[in-house]
Amino acid sequence: MEPKLTHLCYCLLLFLPLLSQSTIAKPSSSPNPSNNSINFIVSSCRVTRYQTLCVKCLATFANKIRRNENRLTQTALAVTLIRVQSTTVYVAKLTKARRIKRREYLAVKDCVENLGDGLEMLAQSMRELRQVGGSGRDRDEFLWRLSNVETWVSAALTDETTCLDGFDGKVMDGVVKSAIRRRVVHVARVTSNALALVNRFAARHKS
Repeated sequence: MEPKLTHLCYCLLLFLPLLSQSTIAKPSSSPNPSNNSINFIVSSCRVTRYQTLCVKCLATFANKIRRNENRLTQTALAVTLIRVQSTTVYVAKLTKARRIKRREYLAVKDCVENLGDGLEMLAQSMRELRQVGGSGRDRDEFLWRLSNVETWVSAALTDETTCLDGFDGKVMDGVVKSAIRRRVVHVARVTSNALALVNRFAARHKS
């Protein structure tokens, strides 16, 4: 296992408690979430660039989110974290593929490192956002923590974009390049949506 991937797995173990305690721990057990909860998600997702994807990612957890912006934002980050983790593991496996050319190997390896860095930023963001709930009495600390979350999620999106940049031109063959791009583009869109929701949450409290 590559050193970066080993470090990545270690980081995930550190943040598993955050995932298990977050609103994404289990999908809603109720098959019929309330219209108010769904409408809240649909309305909130209007600030995102990929609205249909946003609703699809969050609707499963409607009964846990209800009409709570903090829960909505935490869930968006948790969904993003899990999907980036899955994509990172998938891409890392391609470094072991047979017949992979060295330049392809290096591009994939760089992508894994970028995704890993982004994953750490998302994990930090989740931890920080959980602290926001306990920082309401100190407005300066509250806004500082929100600013950290915005910065780190934005950095994660940049890391994902950088990964895609590595596959421009003819560095990769069509099959491998297509498989990676499809997955990374998806998680970049999920991350973009999460960032939009984070920014919306922060803007409401800064005004």
